[in-house]
Amino acid sequence: MASIKVKFRASTVADHEGTIFYQILHDRKQRQLFTDYHVFSVEWDDDCSMVTTAHKSERKTFILSIREHIRWDVERLNKIVRQRESSGLSYTADDVIDEFRRYANEYSLFNFMESLIIKLKQNGKTRTSETYSVTLNSFKKFRKGEDIMLDCLNSEIMEAYEAWHQQRGVSLNTISFYTRILRAAYNRAVEEEIIENRNPFRRVYTGVDKTVKRALPLPIIKKIKCLDLSLTPALDYARDMFMLSFMLRGMSFIDMAYLKKTDLSNGYVTYRRRKTGQQLVIEWTNEMQMILDKYPNNTSEYLLPIIRHTGINERCTYRNVGYNINHNLKRIAEKVGVNVPLTLYVARHSWASAAKAKGIPLSVISEGMGHDSETTTQIYLASLDPSVVDKANSIILKSL
Repeated sequence: MASIKVKFRASTVADHEGTIFYQILHDRKQRQLFTDYHVFSVEWDDDCSMVTTAHKSERKTFILSIREHIRWDVERLNKIVRQRESSGLSYTADDVIDEFRRYANEYSLFNFMESLIIKLKQNGKTRTSETYSVTLNSFKKFRKGEDIMLDCLNSEIMEAYEAWHQQRGVSLNTISFYTRILRAAYNRAVEEEIIENRNPFRRVYTGVDKTVKRALPLPIIKKIKCLDLSLTPALDYARDMFMLSFMLRGMSFIDMAYLKKTDLSNGYVTYRRRKTGQQLVIEWTNEMQMILDKYPNNTSEYLLPIIRHTGINERCTYRNVGYNINHNLKRIAEKVGVNVPLTLYVARHSWASAAKAKGIPLSVISEGMGHDSETTTQIYLASLDPSVVDKANSIILKSL
């Protein structure tokens, strides 16, 4: 069985740092694996084969970090050796080094998440890939660009990441969002047997905290609907998209943007939620058509006046339009005296709240909003007839 030893080679230049390397001995053949860790001779303990530091040394944090990295490296090398031994196949010290380098290239957190992002994009899961990219960029800032191996991720690092966010004033739900994405990537590595599960997320918050109520009561929705915005086309358009979202049972803006003309047939809109893939059927009312008729016919394949040109960076267009709408909705909120930060997402919350206020069963609300199996209310529900949900929607719209 191969043996692993930590060694130090002092610099030939006085007052220069030496290099730490690993000695792999197998079948009487010795190989050396050099690292990027450099320390002074006084910071190396030859008897213990480990870096050392004085209690009040200015480099104490740096040395302790190197010590931790050495521990991780040796653990990984020994794991590779154990795997080779258990396979029953012959191997060399060079094989151990090659496997170590391959692992370092492929299974660092940064590299692994970047490979997941590419796969998600290839599989058409663009939104998910974007959440992974945002999370990775956040973690890179926390690490100041220093990558980390997947099997080196531990609870102390995750606690430090959580504290880093808190010091920056990030909300608990946003921190949880980042942490859950990292956990999903980590669990993927565990499933693929790249690493063993060390539960690095056990001490950090991964739940969903209660947020400030976003829903608007029906009288305020009606007030927004009745505003005369004819002299301000940008505000008028923002209000119309908000009302369409509300009328379409709180349809998310991305689903509105990608509704196709072919999705509207025989008085019904049939589409699949981009978030869950669940198919929904919604009655297309005269009020919805009146809003649509205010705008020139969309020359693209899409139904609503959001993405007007097919194939020209549609996703960027949808996001920019959404940003402008939300900006203008805040101006509309001022006109009706609303303190809640008005966004398109408020329309979704408001529909659910209005439905509840009208005494509509929770099961109907859940079905109407297209909640997937992860939603508690959807776990025990059978699929409802679309007409039941349309009737619920009709009750709400008549109140406007």
